[in-house]
Amino acid sequence: MLVVHNWLKDYIGDSIPDAREIEKLLTFHSFEIEGIETVSGHEVIDVDVLPNRSSDCLCHRGIAREIATLIDKDLENDPLAKEISLQETTMIEVDIEDTDACPRFTASLMTGITVKDSPQWLQDRLQALGQRPINNIVDATNYVMYALGQPLHAYDADKFPQVDGKWQFQVRYAKEGEVVSLIAEGGKDEDRDIVLKGTELLIVDKSSNTPIGLAGVKGGRFAGVDAGTTKIIIEAAHFDSTLTRKTARGLGIVIDASKRFENECSRELPPYAQQEIISLISDIAGGACEGTIDAYFQKKENPEVTVRPDVVNALLGVSLTSEQMQSLLTRVGVKIEKKGENLSCVGPWERTDLLIEVDFTEEIGRVHGLDNIQSVIPETVALTELNARHYYSEQVRDVLISLGFSEVITSSFRKKDVVKLRNALASDKGCLRSALTKSIFDVLDKNAGFTDLLGATDTRVFEIGTVFEKNDQGVTEHVSLAFGVRTKSNGYNPKDDAQTALAVTALEEKLGITLNITTEKAVTEINFTELFESLPVPATYEPVSVAEETVYKPFSHHPAMTRDIAMWVTEGTNVEEVQTLLNATAGDLRVRTTHVDEFTKDGRTSLAFRLVFQAMDRTLTDDEVNVQMDAVYKAATEQGWETR
Repeated sequence: MLVVHNWLKDYIGDSIPDAREIEKLLTFHSFEIEGIETVSGHEVIDVDVLPNRSSDCLCHRGIAREIATLIDKDLENDPLAKEISLQETTMIEVDIEDTDACPRFTASLMTGITVKDSPQWLQDRLQALGQRPINNIVDATNYVMYALGQPLHAYDADKFPQVDGKWQFQVRYAKEGEVVSLIAEGGKDEDRDIVLKGTELLIVDKSSNTPIGLAGVKGGRFAGVDAGTTKIIIEAAHFDSTLTRKTARGLGIVIDASKRFENECSRELPPYAQQEIISLISDIAGGACEGTIDAYFQKKENPEVTVRPDVVNALLGVSLTSEQMQSLLTRVGVKIEKKGENLSCVGPWERTDLLIEVDFTEEIGRVHGLDNIQSVIPETVALTELNARHYYSEQVRDVLISLGFSEVITSSFRKKDVVKLRNALASDKGCLRSALTKSIFDVLDKNAGFTDLLGATDTRVFEIGTVFEKNDQGVTEHVSLAFGVRTKSNGYNPKDDAQTALAVTALEEKLGITLNITTEKAVTEINFTELFESLPVPATYEPVSVAEETVYKPFSHHPAMTRDIAMWVTEGTNVEEVQTLLNATAGDLRVRTTHVDEFTKDGRTSLAFRLVFQAMDRTLTDDEVNVQMDAVYKAATEQGWETR
């Protein structure tokens, strides 16, 4: 939301802080500030208004009211505090098909106006917000929307047919295939015709059944204001937020007006906007108001909410008195009645977000200043109850990680399985997984080729996750544990089973039970829910081991290359000495050196190493790696070691 500093001053007066102070105030109490810049001679503040405050703060008056609250001042000029003094008219009628969709509709008739360019001050303010001035009538509707947050639309009354001397409006749902002609938005796009689906809400000229606007979204070309207009009808209504959002998003017409309706601006706002625009147009276009129709079908008042000071203090971690809370809420505009130890609170009518106790608690906290709330370290309490699933998950993790397994988290969705989704997330995610085994196979197959790069002798992974199955009760779920091993990069090897069996044995020793499980190609899966439900939870928690600090760094997307070197070394030479020399001479492309073999024969010791080379920016060639290995062989020879 872009706001102009001088525009805010119209409401706050000379006590308004400067733009930088406003940035600080709002940042620490209300909203983030995206930036401050000077546009058309005005300081413009870009305020990131949060969704819960969009009902009242997507306008200058709302932001001004927020600033006044934070500096504990009253607004010098508050258009929403003025008494409504609109004259009624019988020259306009409105028929509302669904009062849930349109609970309030107002329309004012003005005559004797002159359409011309807006005064420079108005043009400058609109241009500061990125809006192109059109004429004084259209600009006035935009100005009042940015001022108060209520969208409006002006029609040329002389282009409307009248029945018995009356202009007849209707708000109804569109018919499928019906067409509405929409006007360009501030010169940003072209006039266009929209074919409707039948779910949209329309504003219609009832006498001719002609759609004249897409309710809550955009005005139509019908009866557009032009240079010859002398008589206008100004419409300001309240439209259902959900319906407006669906229409705007469904048709791809998301503009400033629809955003305000989407965020449920107050139903009390239209007459205040009418009063404001009538005054503005009278000043800049002349003419007079002949009267206003106000069809208000469903009043919606803010609820009376009980606020308990002890609960507020407990939630915020403060020790405010009831009187201090009353003072803070009064600054927000809340009406308060003390009932015993509690406060009965009703938010100001423009604040449609103050509905439950925690809403008022939030107001107390942020106006008081969250930076004024001291951090409190919770008291240490004895653990009285353990969660079986969490406890045994940690025990299993401790065992498997100590054996070199890495935990993985795979997708709960698969392309094919037993439990099918009604609405697939993607073409390959149409089912819920019924087991973890297939996912573990996929992970092993994809990662088994990286053992040299990681300095491992094999690939070991495990997962603890939820699986789904279909039975007589419908679809049920349980937690499974699956783990597996691959010692070769080209797939399953019977030797893999021995490594998986070692993991099973280690788990049995840790849990103190015998696991009756089957293994498929060195991958096993256990119904973990049944397992921990059958095991006792100890009275005290047995902490798992703490892993060493892990340092993360970017990895290369290019393939690695390996080279092996074996040599007879001189007596007294140890592995660390040889490895240090190899690392020093192998160059910057070496990413890992692994000691892979050692044996002694005829009084001599042979050491073998595997060197892994990889570049961050390219795929290495044999020639590049061979140059590095030549340097390695040369250095080994110079040490008197015999390479073989």
